[in-house]
Amino acid sequence: MTVTKPHSSHWGAFEAVVENGRLTEARPFARDPRPGSLLASMPDAVHGAARIDRPYARAGWLRGERRGSARGGDSFIPLDWDEAIRLVAEETARIRAEHGAPSILGGSYGWSSAGRYHHARTQLHRFLGMGGGFTSQVTNYSYGAGMTLMPHILGTNEVIQGRVTDWGSIARNTRLMLCFGGLPLKNGLVTSGGGGAHEYVPLMRQAAAAGVRFVNISPFRGDFPEFLGGEWVPIRPNTDAAMMFAMAHVLIEAGREDAAFLSRCTVGYEAFRDYVLGKPDGVPKTPGWAAALTDVPAETIRRLALEAAAAPTMCTATWSIQRAEHGEQPWWALVALAAMLGGIGRPGQGIAFGYGSMNGMGTPRHEVPSVAGPAVRNPCGAYIPVARVTELLERPGEILQYNGRDLLLPDIRMIWWAGGNPFHHHQDLGRLLRGWNRADTVVVNEPWWTAVARHADIVLPATTSLERNDIGSASRDRFVRAMHQAIAPVGQARNDTDIFADLADAAGFRAGFTEQRDESAWLQHLYGRWRQACAAQDIRVPDFETFWETGYVEIPPPATDYVQFADFAADPAANPLNTPSGKVEIFSETIAGFGYAETPGHAVWREPTEFLGSALAQKYPLHMLSFQPATRLHGQLDSGRVAAADKIQGREKLRMNPVDAAARSLVDGQMIRVFNDRGAVAAGLRVTEEIRPGVVAMATGAWWNPERPGATDSTCLHGNPNVLTSDVGTSRLGQGSAAQSCLVQIEAWQGEAPPVTVHAPPPCASAAS
Repeated sequence: MTVTKPHSSHWGAFEAVVENGRLTEARPFARDPRPGSLLASMPDAVHGAARIDRPYARAGWLRGERRGSARGGDSFIPLDWDEAIRLVAEETARIRAEHGAPSILGGSYGWSSAGRYHHARTQLHRFLGMGGGFTSQVTNYSYGAGMTLMPHILGTNEVIQGRVTDWGSIARNTRLMLCFGGLPLKNGLVTSGGGGAHEYVPLMRQAAAAGVRFVNISPFRGDFPEFLGGEWVPIRPNTDAAMMFAMAHVLIEAGREDAAFLSRCTVGYEAFRDYVLGKPDGVPKTPGWAAALTDVPAETIRRLALEAAAAPTMCTATWSIQRAEHGEQPWWALVALAAMLGGIGRPGQGIAFGYGSMNGMGTPRHEVPSVAGPAVRNPCGAYIPVARVTELLERPGEILQYNGRDLLLPDIRMIWWAGGNPFHHHQDLGRLLRGWNRADTVVVNEPWWTAVARHADIVLPATTSLERNDIGSASRDRFVRAMHQAIAPVGQARNDTDIFADLADAAGFRAGFTEQRDESAWLQHLYGRWRQACAAQDIRVPDFETFWETGYVEIPPPATDYVQFADFAADPAANPLNTPSGKVEIFSETIAGFGYAETPGHAVWREPTEFLGSALAQKYPLHMLSFQPATRLHGQLDSGRVAAADKIQGREKLRMNPVDAAARSLVDGQMIRVFNDRGAVAAGLRVTEEIRPGVVAMATGAWWNPERPGATDSTCLHGNPNVLTSDVGTSRLGQGSAAQSCLVQIEAWQGEAPPVTVHAPPPCASAAS
């Protein structure tokens, strides 16, 4: 018997085709103009050997081995659900009573499912919040530094997250688009919360057909689709800010800055101008100065600056360039450059971060909120920036400086992770594991034997979205999608909401947690709240029953282009930004007041510890970039056929220029060892002229497979680049991930490599059927 069910995922809406109780195909949503390839991996992931079939506990933990345990190399003992719930409930109560609520780290990253009700992060935080509190995480790995910076500079994070100026406005008005970090096609495959329509590529094609000239300023030519026909400027990694300062210098010297806009709509330009001219430090930021840092010819910098001043120009940067040491600086400098050009708030001009970083950025849509799950306040209020997890675990009782605040780091005794995998997202995995082992207890809700589950003490098998009902919704997408349960739970997997309801029952607040609603009642409640929000904006959507039967709701696109900051630019006094001055803060008195030497009141050039201009490059002469993959979402679907087909000898591939390969006597397709002082990984080599000499690149997301499980200094046999990346904050201001500041060396792999085993269950843990 074959049935189809409407469903959705972060990589696209689809019809789930089920035969005899098994998912056999994820058929793209008929309204999607350009569905991606990732849907083909869905059956492999849902029914693969890596599924967790029942609850487990680590054998050492059951023997009483708590803080200081060596997690990752131990065996697992099967449990029944009643025992698992009892153990977790008792340990949670013990730790709260003995060490206080902040000693529990509620870790999650929100990408587990497109569904808004069965949203693991929301449900975990709801449970821990109602139980007395926990230490939470703020910002994100994707754009954490910029997320902290932009409210100070532009008064909003919409310039990062959307709503940004529509692609239609770009096609009709822009003549030049400067793209720092490129416009990667692969990132247009995904939308947080699910996407009914992948419109990123069609909209870009329309802009190219309209005559927009694109410039790809990136070390990797592949960060740009060929159909745009753009110019490639192969800049050195981590030097974008230097190029921006030099472009600003050209505008000043030529008298091409928009003085009227700067006077009317910004504050602090004079201090920035003096810095660019070299008055405070005696170093004019000329094209010649920048050329030595960026390896971009001075004449190219000069030409691009004058071309930007002569034509309507959109300045944009991907999220990736702020994931570097001092990552705040290029984004701040680009805001200043866009302000000097005077285009902020004009059709098709100005500034945006994220074109090319996710589907939906610049897609025409009404400003309607997405369907949102139930949330509660964290009563103890403890938090850290998400990328500072290892410091939290290493430094109990110490102070972490962040965004003008001194955060007291609690002594974490319990780590609880649901809906995420820090051994994918985080940097320097050996160091993370050393900190991880300081906890008394680690609890993980997870469908698969990912690295976070393998390094847990108690593992609670969670359903995938195919095994439950939900609503897929994203603020960047015009579609809201019904997600019908397609198959029965695999093995003994349970919904996170049901797991937490039983744990809340043991703690005495089940009624408060469930609000006496079952799954169906919750979905109707959340949809009803969203429907009311739409009605408040005079947008009519059908009732829940009609929506559920039809399978989706489509919000028609608006009739006119959206131009970000248009009202502000037209009348800054009547429509001020949400900054202290109400204007664009090229100089921020607030940030200057924090007293952080690395981030003074305006954008400055700061050398990263690891880049091709640093002393460390003598030992490790290759700059390694780690990027989001085209064959999976983060680590999701890594066990599927699409990711497997892209690997070399079962390992993640590394891109290298022919010059660098020849210098090491390496050839395309061979296995290599990539290493630095933090560790080593095995990879397959792809030799390509798409990447500039001196730079190599690997996708993130290959499941961490240490050669010696449990060891903190073991080679990853699968090719997880975060074994190698540096775990430092971007600065005390943003404390974001600095993964893109990473130097390595590469050599041929010696001997026969051990097999990759991470897609099979660990010892004493059988796979679900």
